Amino acid sequence: MRKARKKEHVENYLRTSFKGDNLLSDVYLPHNALPELNFNDIDTSLVFLGKKIDYPILINAMTGGSEFSEEINRDLSNIAKDFNIPMAVGSETIALEEKEAEKSFRVVRDTIGDEGIVIGNIGGLSSPEDAKIAIDILRADALQIHLNVAQELVMDEGDRDFKGVLKNIESIVNSVEVPVIVKEVGFGISYDVAKKLYDVGVRHVDVSGYGGTNFIEIENLRNPSMDFTELYSWGIPTAASIIQVRKLPDDLSIIASGGIRTSMDIIKSIVLGADIAGISGEILSYLVHGGILNAKEYMDNTIYKLKVIMLLLGKKDLKELREVDYKLTGKLREII
Repeated sequence: MRKARKKEHVENYLRTSFKGDNLLSDVYLPHNALPELNFNDIDTSLVFLGKKIDYPILINAMTGGSEFSEEINRDLSNIAKDFNIPMAVGSETIALEEKEAEKSFRVVRDTIGDEGIVIGNIGGLSSPEDAKIAIDILRADALQIHLNVAQELVMDEGDRDFKGVLKNIESIVNSVEVPVIVKEVGFGISYDVAKKLYDVGVRHVDVSGYGGTNFIEIENLRNPSMDFTELYSWGIPTAASIIQVRKLPDDLSIIASGGIRTSMDIIKSIVLGADIAGISGEILSYLVHGGILNAKEYMDNTIYKLKVIMLLLGKKDLKELREVDYKLTGKLREII
């Protein structure tokens, strides 16, 4: 059932039509007409999870568990290796239940090699023992724990009991030897939730805000028994989530995801306080519709424009980029 569901998730993502607004368009950035910079000197590199990467981009969690998923993961991991950026796999729960499913996840580490960054993925109620197995499957540099309450509630066969998740996350944090990243799946993380996570030892949060892949719509397409379209607009927009979570101490690393599609989205996310931006649905679309060369061209263009915008802001590296004097407008300003 899990294999079929993973395939349906990818297929239904490509069928989705609802477009949410992550409100990054409500972030105003000032043009610098006298940047005094050489384009070739723009530095987009950073240290993430203890390793140096070339760009503040993470290929975020998508899929795994079947031959169909294995091909996607092989192509995505090739892209991650070529651009020296991290990659996270989809939920490894299926690999914990079926040994044969491990192959579709291991292909990521096999392709990227030990030099690159690979991130595992489990659910919030997985045991510390399962967390260790998920890490071992990938020799993972970090472990994502995904929070997907909204998705589960729409899923006909989904969970309905979410008691004890925070305590379980604390147990995993204290049991594993790699950093733990707590990640929403598209509905955002509030300040209050991030504070609770911080207080139990979590130092990496992926806000995965509203405005990108909408798992309420994806699951609604699978569930003929009830119509959930009225909930398609549910969630904290990505921009608002970043600003809220950034109020916590600086040792909390923030991954911005949720509708990150363009270079401008990445730039604005970092300006608001994120350390790195996660892309999933957009690169999947380029890959499925045009193949790996098409996806690599998308990445090339995104990286070039990343540097263009940094130069237009007069910022030579990511540290300077975080010092941009931005302004908030529209709905985002009202929320904040």
